[in-house]
Amino acid sequence: MSSLWQGLQDLLGTTLSFFYGLIPNLGIAIILLTIAIGVVLFPLTLKQTRSMKAMQEIQPEIKRIQKEFKTDKAAQQQAMMALYKERGVNPAAGCLPLLLQMPVWFALFSVLRNPIDYASEGSALAKALATPGYEPTFLWMNLSVSPNQSLSGSDTFDGSFLTAIPYLLTIALVVLTAYWQQKQTMAKQPPGAPPQPGQAVMKIFPFFFGFISYNLPAGLVVYFAASQLFRIGQQSLILNLDTKRRDAAPPEKPKGSSSPAPRSTNQGASGTAPTASATRRPQGSKKRGKKRRRN
Repeated sequence: MSSLWQGLQDLLGTTLSFFYGLIPNLGIAIILLTIAIGVVLFPLTLKQTRSMKAMQEIQPEIKRIQKEFKTDKAAQQQAMMALYKERGVNPAAGCLPLLLQMPVWFALFSVLRNPIDYASEGSALAKALATPGYEPTFLWMNLSVSPNQSLSGSDTFDGSFLTAIPYLLTIALVVLTAYWQQKQTMAKQPPGAPPQPGQAVMKIFPFFFGFISYNLPAGLVVYFAASQLFRIGQQSLILNLDTKRRDAAPPEKPKGSSSPAPRSTNQGASGTAPTASATRRPQGSKKRGKKRRRN
């Protein structure tokens, strides 16, 4: 396990060094690393987004099951599992990408706290970090310090609110993007539908991210903000493509339905076809008519 953890840290450090070699700015290198991670995790993001939308669509049926088996929890759970299987919905899929990203966050925290320990030997990033007095700055922030340190004052910071503004704005961006990301998939929930599993917990995440960002290196906060902005773009693309595909698909034919039988051209005013006995002339009527005409 320790070798895997070390390998993940080295991989992030090597990738960060590569992007820094392309554009010698640590903040931009972190954003490019964020995009790379988002592309790698895109299949999971796709599954998560579609699973969350599918959960919303079956909420009326979930509500019906909850009412029907109100006193029988075992039957209720069995009916819910059958519904999930029938619709191909996995309630846990919504949290999977988030859980898989957590090791990346912790590894990136270690890399950004001591980037010189993980930068590729001989890379431009390693040389820059070894330069005396070098500060990894981005948007008037020192990416190696936390927003808390920018306010508390140190040899580098005077602790003034003006100095901390870029850090606080980045935290605000983290909270807003996290909130928008949740709203993006919850906006079209059917009226009166019961809360989805874990929905209350998901609403706390934006504030949780803002809280932990206050004591994390600014470089990791930049990663949070960039990651969520990228996820918002991914989800918008997925939802728009799914909507267009659904609108372009032909309407499904209800089960058990059949094409209506063609109406007979001999139907009367009542809409029913005349019977053979009603349309056939009585036998002998033709001969009697001729006999009457001769007389």
